Amino acid sequence: MVDRRRFLALLALTPLVGRAWAVRAQDKEPTGPQPELPREKLVITTSDGTQHVFQVEMALKPEQQITGLMFRTSVPPDGGMLFDWGTPRDSQMWMKNTLVPLDMVFIGQDGTVRAIAEDTVPESLAVIDSRGPVRATLELAAGTTARLNIRVGDKVAQRIFGAAP
Repeated sequence: MVDRRRFLALLALTPLVGRAWAVRAQDKEPTGPQPELPREKLVITTSDGTQHVFQVEMALKPEQQITGLMFRTSVPPDGGMLFDWGTPRDSQMWMKNTLVPLDMVFIGQDGTVRAIAEDTVPESLAVIDSRGPVRATLELAAGTTARLNIRVGDKVAQRIFGAAP
């Protein structure tokens, strides 16, 4: 009888615990842009040997990566944000609360561009997938990869890939 009462008491508390957890999870959801992150140099060398220099914000911590470029109203033509995953893994991004279209460049451990998603749709919840493990994801202003002829196979130099630019 005692075990049954304890079970029923725990069962009665379950919705309260669940609601409390949901409220805490909501509190962590970004509600505005994060402060600008530290910038570092990144160079993309295209197949014709042309080098394109960027100063990108470095999203290294999970909380920085969750917010990313959400709520920003622009991305500089020579800027962007580099998400360093630490080790190669599938990268699945979305555009929730992202107000401007982006190009997403998925980069392998060796600094090779593995995939590109061009002109992503602002505020879309559709998953944008790297289609395989990558070390990092680079977000640039939409149209940058087409304008600069950046393609799969191009090389990225940045300290996280072991090649200082």
